[in-house]
Amino acid sequence: MRETENIRKVAACAPDFMGFIFYPGSLRFVGNDFKLPNDFPSQVERVGVFVQESTEEIIARATRHGLSYIQLHGGESVEQCAALKQKGLKIIKVFSVGEEFDFQVVKEFVPVADYFLFDTKSSTYGGSGRTFNWSLLNQYTEDKPFFLSGGLTPENYNAALDLKNERLAALDFNSGLETKPGLKDVSLVKTVTMKLSEVI
Repeated sequence: MRETENIRKVAACAPDFMGFIFYPGSLRFVGNDFKLPNDFPSQVERVGVFVQESTEEIIARATRHGLSYIQLHGGESVEQCAALKQKGLKIIKVFSVGEEFDFQVVKEFVPVADYFLFDTKSSTYGGSGRTFNWSLLNQYTEDKPFFLSGGLTPENYNAALDLKNERLAALDFNSGLETKPGLKDVSLVKTVTMKLSEVI
């Protein structure tokens, strides 16, 4: 999300979280002059998405935009996650999942993450628009709740709910609800949020 009026309309659909990408390499980069609307609802959690960014810059952005969650998409260390948590920020640590993914690598992040996010492995940081083999999640044995991301659409998200995984905390929609990168189709967002509210 980055366009003011689109942010307002999507926020009116009452999603639990809304993400803002602060990675310049992304097609959805918010830009250096980004500002959230003054009337942004307090009940929607503000998530800042970062890739290989310094702790100092993340804290500065979080302070400027009132971010409550930091989503880390790169090779960030346990130590950096811990440093951000010490500043009162909540951490969503992302892992890119392919057929060879070893879920043991998440173990050291359990004490410093509030959530994990499992996304589709690709040559870039997120945004592939593709799903991964969700049956791989059966190999995940930690108690830490997780977000599911990667290629979710109004047509396939029911299959994610059918996983019946008690640690699945959120569905992370992005390109599947867009008309173009960074611009959400409000009618699709409204449909998905209404349907999800009926089953959660």
